[in-house]
Amino acid sequence: MSSAVLRLSGIEKVYNPGTPGEVNVLRGVDLTVNTGEVVALVAPSGAGKSTLLHIAGLLDTPDKGAVEIAGEAMQGRSDRRRTAVRRDQLGFVYQFHHLLPEFTAIENIVLPQLANGVSRVEAEARAQSLLASVGIAARASHRPAALSGGEQQRVAFCRAMANAPKLLLADEPTGNLDPETSALVFDALMTLVRDTGLSALIATHNLDLAAQMDRRVRLDAGHLRED
Repeated sequence: MSSAVLRLSGIEKVYNPGTPGEVNVLRGVDLTVNTGEVVALVAPSGAGKSTLLHIAGLLDTPDKGAVEIAGEAMQGRSDRRRTAVRRDQLGFVYQFHHLLPEFTAIENIVLPQLANGVSRVEAEARAQSLLASVGIAARASHRPAALSGGEQQRVAFCRAMANAPKLLLADEPTGNLDPETSALVFDALMTLVRDTGLSALIATHNLDLAAQMDRRVRLDAGHLRED
């Protein structure tokens, strides 16, 4: 049995095909992320890393190529099945936290669990445990507006982990923070990932952060290469 949590094969994506504005964003990308592996996706802004993450996370479809999540081929799957895989297997973190402003930190982590059929008692216990693991258990009852940028992003990490996914996809997760806060928040993320044995594909342009991951791949002119 394959140990790959994510496998991308021959991924191609073209925007505005057949027009003067045609852009070949991805040109035959192959990528495997194995169980427990943390891979850095390094690329400058506009190189297509967000597009690649969206395809890996089943939020977009490639023009060509195949996506496999935890051994299951996604091509030809129904929207319902793709949604179920996103909910059960994948966690997402973005540059901006996107927390629901009217809910507290703990409620933002509880809600996705309730939507997945977990009891409120279990959901609250897991949410509190996740907040503790990133050092902000005392902020559980605060709404996002009352949290610092670093605290908001740590809550976003916990929310992404709420349903115990197999793969975390993160798009510049510390890109909106100052360097000192970025380092602290990234440490919290890596601790969370390592402690749970999670696999992760993390897009960043910060080479210091990328160096802390297991492997680095670089997206350049639509091609993916080992860095």
